[in-house]
Amino acid sequence: MNTKYEDIPTLTRVRRISEDEVRQKPLELRLYKRMFGYTGNNRQEVRWLVLCVLLRGVQGPAMAWCLSWILNGPVAKGGHAWLWGACGLYILLAFFTDFVLYYRLWLALLVGEGVVHDLRNDMFDHLQKMSMSFFGRNRLGRLISRFTSDVESVRAGVQDAVFMGLVNLAMMLFSAVLMLCFNWRLSLMMLVVAPIYYAVYHIFRRRLSEATRAVQESFSRLTATLAESVNGMRVTQGFARQDVNAQAWNALIVDHSHYNMAVARATGQFQPVVELLNQLAIGVVFVASAWLVLRSSHPSPVEDLVLFYFLANNLLAPLAVLGNQYNTAMSSMAGAERAFLLLDEKPELVDEDDAAELPPIQGRVEFKDLSFGYNPQKLVLRDVNFVAEPGQTIALVGHTGSGKSTIINLISKFYLPTAGSLTIDGHEIRKIKASSLHRQMGIVLQANFLFTGTVMDNIRVGRRSAADAEVQKAADALGCLDIFEALPQGLMTRVGERGAGLSLGQRQLVCFARAMLADPRIMILDEATSAVDTVTEARIQQALSVLLKGRTSFVVAHRLSTIRHADVVLVLDRGRIVERGTHNDLLATGGVYANLYQQFIQASKS
Repeated sequence: MNTKYEDIPTLTRVRRISEDEVRQKPLELRLYKRMFGYTGNNRQEVRWLVLCVLLRGVQGPAMAWCLSWILNGPVAKGGHAWLWGACGLYILLAFFTDFVLYYRLWLALLVGEGVVHDLRNDMFDHLQKMSMSFFGRNRLGRLISRFTSDVESVRAGVQDAVFMGLVNLAMMLFSAVLMLCFNWRLSLMMLVVAPIYYAVYHIFRRRLSEATRAVQESFSRLTATLAESVNGMRVTQGFARQDVNAQAWNALIVDHSHYNMAVARATGQFQPVVELLNQLAIGVVFVASAWLVLRSSHPSPVEDLVLFYFLANNLLAPLAVLGNQYNTAMSSMAGAERAFLLLDEKPELVDEDDAAELPPIQGRVEFKDLSFGYNPQKLVLRDVNFVAEPGQTIALVGHTGSGKSTIINLISKFYLPTAGSLTIDGHEIRKIKASSLHRQMGIVLQANFLFTGTVMDNIRVGRRSAADAEVQKAADALGCLDIFEALPQGLMTRVGERGAGLSLGQRQLVCFARAMLADPRIMILDEATSAVDTVTEARIQQALSVLLKGRTSFVVAHRLSTIRHADVVLVLDRGRIVERGTHNDLLATGGVYANLYQQFIQASKS
């Protein structure tokens, strides 16, 4: 029995809430206009493509007219002398038609690739400007689907649905004009099926639009779940959750299949109905032409009726193609609206218009009556006041959830205070550009990220212009150069995604060396030694004293042994500073810090 999406356990199901987005109208002109705004770098190709589209629209009716002329002229009248010349002309026209088709397809691919290239670049640039809260709300797989399936849908819409649709519309238009010129009575009779065509498209338009959007959103959920499953494979296998995850994945696959089948059903019903209407229209032509030939006082010449029949095929056959392209257009619109919704989402934290570049700083940081909440209605920090003088080391201590990481997030300008002020060398943090602040900061976190590349490349993240000798000097100053040189290829050893190939301690040392190379004025260590074994920690403690010397440093650590030499220890509890002082002073008072330290000592002995 197939598991339904709604039957997935709460902890493993993918919430639809994150997929609720503003709906655009199907085939909305504004979306098309915005999509084609990305053809700006291919204007010349677009001009040639439009010319090819017009030629393709004319060539179909022209070939129908040429074939009718050959049948009603040289063939019917026995003109052997010029029959071969007429056939040669038809063959030349056919070759020219294929030549134009080749360049139309090539130019459409070129324009489509240009749109996808520029759109993905804009999306990536925009993504890097988003606030940290954005990445907390959006799952990785969901963002990946924006760059993959949604953008590919835009490509198909531009290079296939639009230009192929224009070709068929132009062919229908030129065929209709010729039909009116040759026999306006038969042309008007074909209008009998026009209201039926309109009703069919109106009925299927909404069904296809909703079905294609559902497929896009379902694929986004699949991508998000797959990314989460791969990243969490260690936990999955460690807790033997393979069956639970497989059940959730199966439910999503079934869900996705249902949506795909809905599209297939709608398309499968749409195409036969259009084909039936085409045959009905051809039947109307035959009946009407027979009536004109047999009953009319001014019967149409037979050659006109033959030409009219060929033109009718050129008028009606594109309708079936347009039906297929309509489905592609629906998928393209679904992808475009989701991609543009990502582009239109404004970062919650942006530099103010009057924000200035932060000049070289000494590193004085002051919190004054500062309060903050990720949700303004629920504060995480309340009335925090302290000053970190240049060169001081400030230790942040407290139970999980007390607000330690929030303080360093505010110093890093990943978030802005809800109330109060935060100044750096007297500059209000709202009035300085984040990039100029980050260039003078170094951050080492508990779970640091390493990029795919060499150890050398990952250390050089701290300062991209650094020479190899400078990287080696930074690692040597840290006291870990020998550890890096012991790797298979030394500093040129390649590491995989997220630092695969290095031990946890080695990865952390790479991040310390990265910070050393950056030579920041403000240094932040957030549980930076928690992943390092005690032997390695002993080696880097002395290096850290070198790294932190002369820099304003903020150290968050559960291992209280790492903050004994801090100039000031701030003890937080429920978002407030409840104690402050040196390590020895706080131990002497016998308060919260002394209790935490005692617990740490007991845990170390056990």
